[in-house]
Amino acid sequence: MKNEIAELLEELKCKGMAAVLPELLSKAEKNGWSHHELLLPLFQEELLHRKERSTRNRLTRAKIPWAWTLNSFPFDRQPAVDQTRIRTLAGLDFMERGENIVFTGPTGTGKSGLASGILRQAIISGARGRFYNVQDLLDELYASLADHSTPKLLRKLCRYDVLLLDELSYLTLTSEQMNSFFKLMKERYEARRSTIITTNLTFENWYEILKPKDMVDALLDRLRHRCCIIHIDGESLRSPSADE
Repeated sequence: MKNEIAELLEELKCKGMAAVLPELLSKAEKNGWSHHELLLPLFQEELLHRKERSTRNRLTRAKIPWAWTLNSFPFDRQPAVDQTRIRTLAGLDFMERGENIVFTGPTGTGKSGLASGILRQAIISGARGRFYNVQDLLDELYASLADHSTPKLLRKLCRYDVLLLDELSYLTLTSEQMNSFFKLMKERYEARRSTIITTNLTFENWYEILKPKDMVDALLDRLRHRCCIIHIDGESLRSPSADE
């Protein structure tokens, strides 16, 4: 009968229960557990297994390219970063308020690492999130124009609780790409979805890569309305002096 139960759990895809069933049955027999005392830990293990599997799946779908976490970030090597402020953001209250985060500063100062750490924390806490290099996102938006799937793609992007757009820098953009990007940011703002952006450009320089001016004005107005701006004016973590 034990084998039959194990096979049924496997067939029902109750892998959490199946993994602990032999051990729990042994304990139940040894300690004279009631049915309730056996069933409770079985269901608890199944729930834990499903939560862990869901977290792994969300992390995989988020496509974060590095294993950065806030615990692994070298705060001691980047004194320009306010660790307390970053830890506060990792509490994820900014998502409840529909706020954005913009990391600015020179290349190599840790913007992407911190942004990825916050995104990872949000996903572990149950949120849906996605990492995009900005150029890759714009290329995907442009490709969607060919088969008229842009509305579907925008709906998908707007469903993410938090969207990380990495490396907003000097880009070569078509007017169609810019229009799609503006529409995405507008819809996420109206849905109160949080967006994290990393860039080595000041807001004034955005006008050099995004046009027309009135649309950039509207974009920045929405972006900064509910926004935490973190400027990192420190040395590159890739420089030899940063390793000393």
